[in-house]
Formats: sequence, C-alpha cells, structure tokens
Amino acid sequence: MTDIYSAIKADHDEHRDLLARIADTSGASEARKEAWSSFYNDVKSHAAAEEETFYSKLISKTWGQDAARHSVHEHQQLDDLMEELNDMDMSSPGWLQKFKTLEHEYNHHMDEEENEVFTRAREVIPDEEIKGYGERFEARKKEERGLIEEKREDSLED
Repeated sequence: MTDIYSAIKADHDEHRDLLARIADTSGASEARKEAWSSFYNDVKSHAAAEEETFYSKLISKTWGQDAARHSVHEHQQLDDLMEELNDMDMSSPGWLQKFKTLEHEYNHHMDEEENEVFTRAREVIPDEEIKGYGERFEARKKEERGLIEEKREDSLED
C-alpha cells in the first residue's frame, strides 16, 4: 500500500527525469516530442489527481488552506506554461527558453511540496485520516489521463 507522499514523490522523480531528458534534446526531434508528450500528459493527470485527493484533504485543515491554495495556484501557472509550449514550434529558440522557465518553476514547485508542504501536512493530518489516499491518487490519476484532451478543449473555449 503506497502512501500519498510516496505516490506523489515517485511522480516527481519521474517528472525530474523527463525534464532532464527534454533538456538534453534539440529541435523538434522525436526524442524531444516523445519526452514532452510523456511529461505533458503525466503532469496534467498528476496535478488534477493531486488537487482532488491530497490538496482537498489538506485544505480541510486550517493550516493547509493557504498551502493548498498556493500550490493549486502554482499548478495553474505551470499549466499555462505547458499549454504555451504545446502551441509553439519545438525547434524555435523561444520554445527552449520557455521550457527552461517551466523547468525552473516546476522544480521549485516539487521541492516546495516535498520539503515544506509534506512536512507540515504530516504534522496536521493524522496517518489514519489519510490512509488509502495513495491509492485514491493513483486511481484518480488514471481517470484524469483520459480527460486531458476534453479538459483542454473546455479550457480553450473559456
């Protein structure tokens, strides 16, 4: 049974690896396209599942409200950057420059979650209250994977 913190951290480790793989590519190469697609789809489903499981629980605690709002706000900023990158030519210098911004911001977000938010969450959410949330996160992430395009189309219509 995976706890929520380990499940999120495992995703973060994969995302760090994908960011490094993307940074090691150039132009609109197949390697860049493949790594970007994996990163984009996994981060989109990860963020939605994280908000619906971990952050919904955290926001129910007085201390957790500000931390959850801050992290969800960062998710929106990162999502905006990813959508901009999705709409750009991967071989343009602007794409790489914007990717470097995303890489920096996402690394900051992951570090902040793991080092600050998780530490505080462990203090304010008893283990018995959050038991099973790792499995909920994983299940929700799988569901969200199938909703990425639908949500993107809805967002574009707004």
